[in-house]
Amino acid sequence: MTSSLRQVVIVGASAGGLATGEALRRGGFDGTITLVGDEPHLPYDRPPLSKELLAGEWDLDRLPLRPSADIEALSLDLRLGATATGVDLGRRVVVLDSGEEIGFDALVAATGVRARRLPGGQGHVLRTLEDAVALRDRLRPGTRLAVVGAGFLGAEVAAVARRLGCEVTMIEPAPVPLAHAVGTEIGAMLTRAHIDHGVDLRTGTGVSAVHDGGLTLADGTEVEADEVLVAIGSVPNAGWLAAGGLPVDDGLVCDRYCEAAPGVYGVGDVARWHNDLFGTSMRIEHRTHAAEQGLAVARAILDPDRRRPFAPVPYFWSDQYDMRIQAYGYLRGHDEVRIVDGNLDERRFVAAYRTGDRLVGVLGIGTTPRTLREWRKKVADAATWEQALTDVVEEGVSSGTR
Repeated sequence: MTSSLRQVVIVGASAGGLATGEALRRGGFDGTITLVGDEPHLPYDRPPLSKELLAGEWDLDRLPLRPSADIEALSLDLRLGATATGVDLGRRVVVLDSGEEIGFDALVAATGVRARRLPGGQGHVLRTLEDAVALRDRLRPGTRLAVVGAGFLGAEVAAVARRLGCEVTMIEPAPVPLAHAVGTEIGAMLTRAHIDHGVDLRTGTGVSAVHDGGLTLADGTEVEADEVLVAIGSVPNAGWLAAGGLPVDDGLVCDRYCEAAPGVYGVGDVARWHNDLFGTSMRIEHRTHAAEQGLAVARAILDPDRRRPFAPVPYFWSDQYDMRIQAYGYLRGHDEVRIVDGNLDERRFVAAYRTGDRLVGVLGIGTTPRTLREWRKKVADAATWEQALTDVVEEGVSSGTR
């Protein structure tokens, strides 16, 4: 640890921001850690917002990532309800919306993303605790809910709403929902699951207007709805970084060590960094990833001479109806997807993903954790596509299943 490191500022009271602060303390840092968060809450878990909290299965007191006593034990300089508006790299200060300036030796940007809205800004979005509570309080049996966007967030909300007895219409401009992320065949399978559960799915069309009583589709069709959820993606909260002259391109642009400028790091949804394992720049919006990246950045801050490239195998999951969807790797932009175990009709399978001659990812529904961990190891080992498929055949023969 360098003796000059006395003040670390973490902007973003998120899973990634908290993980960074905890790892700094565990690593022996006894200087000042200022944690700035634009929400008034202590760091809380976001994935349950579209699942357990929305379904009424969790109370608000289950959301905090740590008990308040554990947060106090970190001796943080907490600035909740404060927003960073800029950074001055020359003077090494972060500027808050109050006008206050906070000096830093190292800066961690963990400001996440905000929900993308339709022109006019109407309809619910789902990003914060308040967003989730507002939507939850409107979902009752018989409520007509229109979900704009059939990505993972929109699909999860649609599944919860159907379970609560709502009438759900889901609108997606792509012909097959999620095909760009998981492939056409699996996207079509997920589509059938929603239709089987009574969702009125409209694909291949967008939304031109949201109004009282529903919305108007791009083709002029009117959809009646009591509530509208807009789930059309997100925008990185990186404006304050760009204002300070830092590189921003769909997120804070970082190197293989998650560093954007000397002593300035990115963590979580806001950070775009170069992942050496896949040989590409990526920005990952998943809870597990944010915590892992926070640990890596803390180690780099504490001992920059011994830092290592951050090259993880990303992981995400999604719960829809009775399906737990899990995936390892980087599936976007894949060249081929192949079902290597099970079948789509039963909604129990393992799918492998190829980019070039590499195995780059695996997705499973209804499979065992051990099976997915074995595939994750192949991805982490940068296995070739041919070798990965050969292993499947050999493992099947040795177990007597082929």
